[in-house]
Amino acid sequence: MGFLDSVEAGTQIDSYRIDALVARSGMASIFRATDLRNNRVVALKIPHPDMEADPILFDRFQREAGIGERLSHPGVMRVFAVEKRSRVYMVMEWCDGRLLREILSGGKMSQDRAIRIAIEVLEALEYIHENGVVHRDLKPENIMVDANDNIKLIDFGIAGDSAARRLTYANFTATLGTADYISPEQAKGKRGDGRSDVYAMGIILYEMLTGKQPFTGSSPLEVMNDRLLNYPTPPSVVDPSISPQVQEVLYRALERDPKNRYARAKDFAHDLQHLDQVGVEDRPEIRNWSKRKAQLPRAILYYSALALIPVVILLLMMLVAHRK
Repeated sequence: MGFLDSVEAGTQIDSYRIDALVARSGMASIFRATDLRNNRVVALKIPHPDMEADPILFDRFQREAGIGERLSHPGVMRVFAVEKRSRVYMVMEWCDGRLLREILSGGKMSQDRAIRIAIEVLEALEYIHENGVVHRDLKPENIMVDANDNIKLIDFGIAGDSAARRLTYANFTATLGTADYISPEQAKGKRGDGRSDVYAMGIILYEMLTGKQPFTGSSPLEVMNDRLLNYPTPPSVVDPSISPQVQEVLYRALERDPKNRYARAKDFAHDLQHLDQVGVEDRPEIRNWSKRKAQLPRAILYYSALALIPVVILLLMMLVAHRK
């Protein structure tokens, strides 16, 4: 029986008393705990033993902790520094609320609420970008929303950090986020920058407003291909109550070429806050959205090959380790 199997309410780890298991994933378990030094409720994230033994996953865990300890913003879940630990774990602030994914499971939300939440997320993104961090895996599962629609960004496991060492082959696989939300440049294998987070927020806002995702497919590769080849259904076609100005803002966030996209999260937020100042363009994305291009076999082969790169690298690393 592993350590996590024996953790139950009342178990003490250093100065933290475990109160309850909150969530369990393939990488770690999260517990609600109490800091016995000050009775503060916190969240304890403890990696599974297999993760600690995997240098790639362990590096991801350590990077998330390092980024979290450096950031301090109301819209970003804090990570508290701990000097001495008897084992590997992360101490985070306890946040009440629900994941945005859970909220969206009930369908689309009102335009006012969607915009309000989007602005909160964009303000948090602007802060992390100013501090050299790119989230790279922004999605509803990584946004916590409380009863007053205040948000917290969570899970910086694959975030890019300009203050940390450069990525190596060992963590090459961490540069891609979730297929439904990654930007076109990430789909092409590039690392992306703050504009990639802006793109992901554009998809999330589209989903909040329409209850649907702009790009679809029966597999992650097909979703990425749809994003690279086709235009999304105009939001106003899905929901005629969506104004031309809101639709224009979405298209600016979802520009396929990052050079044409909002350069900063704060620019995206500014337009949402001043919709009366947004000029509406005559866009081919609106005129030609129904002309769908077929999935190209060459493109599918390209992305399949791209997906195999980490596997090849891992095999090479195993071969080198075996020869040693």
